[in-house]
Amino acid sequence: MTIVSAQGIRRTYGIHEVLRGANLSLEAGERVGLVGRNGSGKSTLARILAGAEDPDAGEVVRRTGLRVGYLAQEPEFSPGLRAVDAVLAGLSDWTAAMDRYEAVTSELAEGRGEEAALLDEQTRLIARIETLGGWEKRHEALALLGHVGVHDVEAKVDSMSGGERRRVALARLLVAAPDLAILDEPTNHLDLDTVEWLERWLRERYPGALVLVTHDRYLLDRVATRTLEVEGGEVYSYEGGWGRYLAAKAEREAHADRVDANRRNFLRRELEWLRRRPKARTTKQRARVDRAESVRDEADQARAARRDREATIELGHTREGRIILETDDLAVDVGDRRLVSGLTLRLRKGERLGVVGPNGCGKTSLLRAMTGDLIPAGAGASADEPAEPKPEDGPRIVEGELRQGKRTRVAFLDQARSGLDDGETIFENVGQGSTVVRLGNQELDLRSYLERFLFASHEQRRIVGTLSGGERARVALAKILREDANLVILDEPTNDLDVTTLTALEGALLEYPGAVLVVTHDRWFLDRVATGLLVFEGEGAVVRHEGGWADYAERRKAAEAGPAKASASKASSAKPEVEAEAVSAAPSKAAEPKRKLTYGEQIELEGLLERVDEAEQRVAALEAELAAADFYDRSVRDQQAFFADLQAAKAAAEALAERWVELEALAD
Repeated sequence: MTIVSAQGIRRTYGIHEVLRGANLSLEAGERVGLVGRNGSGKSTLARILAGAEDPDAGEVVRRTGLRVGYLAQEPEFSPGLRAVDAVLAGLSDWTAAMDRYEAVTSELAEGRGEEAALLDEQTRLIARIETLGGWEKRHEALALLGHVGVHDVEAKVDSMSGGERRRVALARLLVAAPDLAILDEPTNHLDLDTVEWLERWLRERYPGALVLVTHDRYLLDRVATRTLEVEGGEVYSYEGGWGRYLAAKAEREAHADRVDANRRNFLRRELEWLRRRPKARTTKQRARVDRAESVRDEADQARAARRDREATIELGHTREGRIILETDDLAVDVGDRRLVSGLTLRLRKGERLGVVGPNGCGKTSLLRAMTGDLIPAGAGASADEPAEPKPEDGPRIVEGELRQGKRTRVAFLDQARSGLDDGETIFENVGQGSTVVRLGNQELDLRSYLERFLFASHEQRRIVGTLSGGERARVALAKILREDANLVILDEPTNDLDVTTLTALEGALLEYPGAVLVVTHDRWFLDRVATGLLVFEGEGAVVRHEGGWADYAERRKAAEAGPAKASASKASSAKPEVEAEAVSAAPSKAAEPKRKLTYGEQIELEGLLERVDEAEQRVAALEAELAAADFYDRSVRDQQAFFADLQAAKAAAEALAERWVELEALAD
């Protein structure tokens, strides 16, 4: 059943036409991902579907009685609300029904009014409350606030940070459980555990239809049943989540390449005819000239559109010394709270560490320490001139030692993008008085450099204060990455970036010869980029784990399952006394001997770990090939063969790993 239909949607801001004739429909219960470049019109289309904004032309038809919930990037609340009140505001229908039910019940108890009419209304109210989610919605609202990381339910929403306000708005929408939920970047400002909880909730518990505007590729792959791409003001539909979308998009672009090739062949023939300068005296000849010129213009436009499609990011690098960054028993406090305790770390060339943990655990403070922004307590003091005391409520290094190498140069992207001047243009912010950018031995004109970050020449004079969140993020990246460095530190670089820019950034980091520290909640980004993780595990403990997020999550899952399995095994082995006596009275049988490794299996086990390592290296090499910027320039047949090879390599690596576990268990 179609619940929303949009036809011929057009929307223009100034002279920029964002949507031009977009068409789409949504079915009851389906889960749709909405993707596209920053500025392509995703959020505009989401607002129009939600009824929060009107199109300039076109029509949106919604099913009668459809309840639509919309999570905006900048949610709005009535002033003075507590967090719990803001969430309960999402239950206006349920609250009204509950209030009326309590009033009717009170009237019946006191013998006021006509009993038959009150009983009839009470029955209808009970049915209404059940339809709206039952009797425990208030408890569910409080539980949802805890799940999204808002623990002080009495706090005023007005005093909260932008991230906290978004989490309150998310809880408000989820508890309302509308027929259609439209979520614009729902994972921004959520930590990884909360993102995984949200993913499970949407997949397993949310009953309505869903539109997800997000750059979180894991979320798209695991939740979406269909993907809509906004490109060139139009909407293209693909079945499945992120992986199937990529394959189908590659096929569509390959078809476009074939059409473009045919157009070029036609142009070549027609232009050869035009060069002979025939006298266009007849209508037929004049039509032929017009046709050739029209196709030539279309070809030029198509090539220009395809040129603008992808970002190109390259990181400036300067040679590093033997030491890039080291810490010994580092401790960082904020107020009376220990954020980091006893961290010893050696960061080497080529290492890319993801920093993960719950919101508020101290990830940003740790990055600030790594940049040298946090001065150890008492540093710089002398008998004649004592050090100026640091604010007690700010983060500070209280124990241990942090060392940067003499040749270490840091490029730091902070979460607030605070290095930007909102009153200056993109060109002025990035150029800082210069029109030349030097990346290693390469010298670029500033305009060409900015075009790599998807800012066309005519856009580079835009004032930064007027940009969207994704555009600001691209400007901040362009500014900090123009300087040669050997240690790149990024705090939430994936917030607001579109997938095109994310992919380019991932490729640049994979090729970067220096060291990288990055705080992000993007699991796909971590799996593609990180060689290891620094995980905040509570009580100030920051533990290093090798591999990406999937590796860590699998190890954590196994560790959590271990005690449960042991407990279950112990419980199942505890037999009632009567049963034990009956067993002892029966004729004794010798316990069956455990099977041991055969000679052939011993030989197999000795070389198996190397084979596992080789198989995993094969998978990593293929994934690096997939991450290359020119991968989708290949033919469709080559891409299909590649994906088949990648799937086979993953299956082989998994089979070898399982065989190694099996033989190791027998050996033990």
